[in-house]
Formats: sequence, C-alpha cells, structure tokens
Amino acid sequence: MKPLLQSINRLGGLVSRRGGATGLMVHRDSEANNLNVKFKFTPENEKRIEAIISIYPDGHKAAALIPVLDLAQRQHGWLPISAMHEVARILEVPRMRAYEVATFYTMFNRQPVGKYFLQVCATTPCMLRGAETITQAIEKKLGIHVGETTKDGLFTLAEVECLGACVNAPMVQVITLIISLIRVINSI
Repeated sequence: MKPLLQSINRLGGLVSRRGGATGLMVHRDSEANNLNVKFKFTPENEKRIEAIISIYPDGHKAAALIPVLDLAQRQHGWLPISAMHEVARILEVPRMRAYEVATFYTMFNRQPVGKYFLQVCATTPCMLRGAETITQAIEKKLGIHVGETTKDGLFTLAEVECLGACVNAPMVQVITLIISLIRVINSI
C-alpha cells in the first residue's frame, strides 16, 4: 500500500513539474529571457525560413509556425520570448499565437536545457510500468531532480506527456531520439 500512496503523492505534484525546462505556462522575465534580449536569425536560417514558407500555399505563412519555432530553438538552444516574437513578425501572426504554440508543445524549451535533455514519460502506461523508478534512478545518478540541470550543463531531467510508444513502456526520450529503457540505463 505504501508504494501506491507514494505514486499518488508523486502524481499530485506532477502537473507543476511537467515539461521540465519548459517552465510555467506564463512568461516571467529573467535576465536571459526578456524583450530586451534581442534575437535575430542567422543569414543561413533566414534562407531556411524562406524555403519552409515556400512549401505552403500563398497566404498561409502561419502554417510554418512549428517548423520556424523549431528552427529558432535549434539556433539558440532554447526558445526565448524574443525568438517567439521574431517568428511571429516573420510569419505575420499575433505574438500570442507563437506563444500559444510554444507553450503547448513539450518539444519547445522556454528555458535553457542541458546538452542531453532526458524526458521520462509520466503518463499512465509508463508510470504503471516503472517510469517513477527510472526517474528516481536518474535523479540519484545525476544528483538532480525533475526540472533541474546538472551543474556542468550536460543533463536536464523532465517528466513529459506521452511519447507515443506505450507498447514499449516505460519510455525515455533523449534529445530527439526515442530509445528503450535498457539503452538509457546502459548509457548513464
């Protein structure tokens, strides 16, 4: 009965930790993330944006929102508010629309993350098959908790929504590769 109560208590605080480095669902200015910190795409990425927009029909630039936000994140390492505003300007959409998309998808990191972003699925199938144990093992091994980054900046740990591989539960995603539990444990 004790493990069940521990799981229930852990699930109770899960919503506040979900997304790890994505932070709150509202923007809070910080030294590194405010409108005074300018963001500009590199000339190479400006060409990529033109290519991305060109695949959509005329008048439908807004359809490029996710790939252009992703490009901004790849350039900067994470997605600051100034990058969201620049994407909105380029695609001629309201700033709020870019912000809505960036806060909805866990693939967008609104705070800096480590080189290796460990995302443990914490939805029901994975939790029932041991995701909590994996999270605890990673926390112990790296000396961090969910939502934190190691002092050397190498690892960030997060609990996220479904990774879409429930049949292989529990699942962990590292950066953009979905891999099985055994491979993750062996590599730590």
